[in-house]
Amino acid sequence: MNLFLELRRHGRLADKRHPMYEKNRFGRFWMYLMAVFWAGYLIFFGTIFALAFDGGSVEPYHVLNSGLVFVLALDFLIRFPFQKTPTQEVKPYLLLPIKKHKLIDCLLVRSGLSGFNFIWLFLFVPFAIITVTKFYGLWGVLCYCIGIWLLMLFNNYWFLLFRTLLGEHIWWVLLPVAIYGGLTLGMFLPEESPVFDWFRDLGEGFITSNIWVFLSLIASIALMWFIDSRVIRRTIYNELNKTEDSTVRVKNLSEYKFLDRYGQVGEYMRLELKLMLRNKMCRKSLISCLCIVVAFSLIVAFTDIYGAGMNNFLMIYNYAIFALLFFSTLLGYEGNYMDGLMSRRESLRSLLTAKYRLYTIALLLPFVLMLPAVFMGKITLLQNTAWMFFTAGLSYCCFFQVAVYNNQTVDLNAKMTARRNAGTGLQSIMGGASFAIPLALYYPLTLAFGDTVAYTTLLILGLGFMLTSRLWIGNVYRRLMKRRYKNMEGFRDSRQR
Repeated sequence: MNLFLELRRHGRLADKRHPMYEKNRFGRFWMYLMAVFWAGYLIFFGTIFALAFDGGSVEPYHVLNSGLVFVLALDFLIRFPFQKTPTQEVKPYLLLPIKKHKLIDCLLVRSGLSGFNFIWLFLFVPFAIITVTKFYGLWGVLCYCIGIWLLMLFNNYWFLLFRTLLGEHIWWVLLPVAIYGGLTLGMFLPEESPVFDWFRDLGEGFITSNIWVFLSLIASIALMWFIDSRVIRRTIYNELNKTEDSTVRVKNLSEYKFLDRYGQVGEYMRLELKLMLRNKMCRKSLISCLCIVVAFSLIVAFTDIYGAGMNNFLMIYNYAIFALLFFSTLLGYEGNYMDGLMSRRESLRSLLTAKYRLYTIALLLPFVLMLPAVFMGKITLLQNTAWMFFTAGLSYCCFFQVAVYNNQTVDLNAKMTARRNAGTGLQSIMGGASFAIPLALYYPLTLAFGDTVAYTTLLILGLGFMLTSRLWIGNVYRRLMKRRYKNMEGFRDSRQR
């Protein structure tokens, strides 16, 4: 217990002494505001579900319990952008006379006590108060909520295991695909789904305070804890001992000679390609982007589970995913060698231009992947083209503003032992704006003039920002140079020691 409290105190002190602490204040305020918003949203849905499911042939809590598998799957997906594997800086503690397994266990305890594991209670508590109290009273509500929390705790440790394994090799992505794919087959292939029945009985066990149900779930959590502890410990030791360095080989060396014709901009495009394709962390991020784009493109083209509004959201996500992953920390990777970049005249301007051109070309991939949806009549060619050009124009212009204020280095190698990189307030705003701005422009235009005028307007806006990219990239560069000494100090301070 003393070790856990001491690590928490060290973590708070590290946050306050971090060079990005002042900038993160607005980001934390924004996150707290969004947490309050979603809590209210979940309370609203919990109340609506309780009233909507009432009056049927089965009790409302039986209906919701049957769908717990969907809640767990959604919870698993939501954790990706918000929850990382434990990134406490363990390196200094490994040199101290502390039992290493206790150190890892403290990280797992901190993860288990995270507020993220309690967020779903805002949905289930009002639902249980309305539906469960009629038959089981407040004791049934209490047991039900404890069971739901234990279920989310299990999901938390399962997610940590997957994220840790995914950091080791991209092929581990097949593990959740196989598990959730098997659950999907179990739900929809048989006439009477055993999956729905099992989760209904599980929820019933929570409400009736069945001791065997709780003991089985606690044993499953303990088993997942043990597996997480062993896997995370091995991963951290391998990273600190650099055991992967002797096995890494670059099989194909391409110099991208076709970029020579573009001069200095071509050189930085070559540098960016080598960074993305040869560095292990960047390559995995790129592969993750491709998997998401392919999955969403297939959903838009070959399913009818979403309407036109959701299809627009998926298309925006398809185009914005590259910016969200690589532009939200713009120049963060270059922070490792920013002193060298500053030694050459206008090298940063060429670097920004190279990044813009390269990631604009990358938007052709989601454009091509969504053409089957165009041919099948799910979306229009104008719609697909408008979102591509709008992203390459206005959205990219907004994201490039992060380069002026970002002064936090993103480590190219460390995963488990890296510093906790909390984004600045501007990065948080840009992440939300990448979805809010397109939709805020699209819906009023659609209501006023129709889809054709709305998409044409978005297309013209995007083209306008693309054709004037030299102007706004030049503006970003000039503002960046005015802050260069402050930014360089931040890059140096935030580098991994």
